[in-house]
Formats: sequence, C-alpha cells, structure tokens
Amino acid sequence: MTAKISHADVEVGTELPAQTFPVTRATLVQYAGASGDFNPIHWNERFAKDVGLPDVIAHGMFTMAEAIRVVTDWVGDPGAVVEYGVRFTRPVVVPDDDKGAVIEVSGKVAAKLDHNTVRVDLTATSAGQKVLGASRAVVRLA
Repeated sequence: MTAKISHADVEVGTELPAQTFPVTRATLVQYAGASGDFNPIHWNERFAKDVGLPDVIAHGMFTMAEAIRVVTDWVGDPGAVVEYGVRFTRPVVVPDDDKGAVIEVSGKVAAKLDHNTVRVDLTATSAGQKVLGASRAVVRLA
C-alpha cells in the first residue's frame, strides 16, 4: 500500500475527517483476548471500583489504537505512519449498559516536514473529557 494523500495537496491546518468509536464491555473483552492484557480493571467492575476507578476502563493501548485510525483511514496506508505517541490523560470509562462509551477523535495537520512527511495532532475525547494528550503522528505522504 502507499499513501493516497499527496504532500503537495496538504497545508498546515488541513483537518482530517473526525470519527467516533463505540466501546462496550464486549469490545474490552475482545481486546483483552487479542492483546493478552487481562488486567481486571478492564472487565471487572468490583475490582475497578476497589482500586479507586469510577468503573471499568478501556485499555490505554486500545484507546491509542482507535485514535490513530483517523490518520490511517485518511492517508489510506497504515504503513505511512512513521511515528506515533500519546500521553494518557484520563481513562475511557465504559459503563455496563447497552451504550458503553464513545471515543471521539479529530485531527489536523500541524506541520509540514521534510521527506514528504507531516505531523498530525489528534484530539481524543470521551464523555466530554480529553483522554489523550500530546497525541501526535508523523506520516509519510505520497
């Protein structure tokens, strides 16, 4: 695969299409199985509350993975991501109901760099609170 977006066609301030990602308890169990991270704070409400959390929370790496989808969907090639990092600021709390939680992610080109790369800054929120800070990706464009 190769990036579908041309470096020449992108300017600082270009907004990526925002996306929302639903998260349910079933999603967390599936992610735990795929990742091998069975920490009970991600599936056991009693345990999560006993350690001071408001409820079960999504895996940080799951939240991070959902956020970068805004970039990979925009560029058309997951291999175009050269760097990616975040700071976890708040957990995504996932209630045990039919709705679960929603992670809302938007992004914008913050800088045009050398070698056909750009830096994309992402904003990820859940329940009106920022859940990732300093969320940035460097992406190689066509």
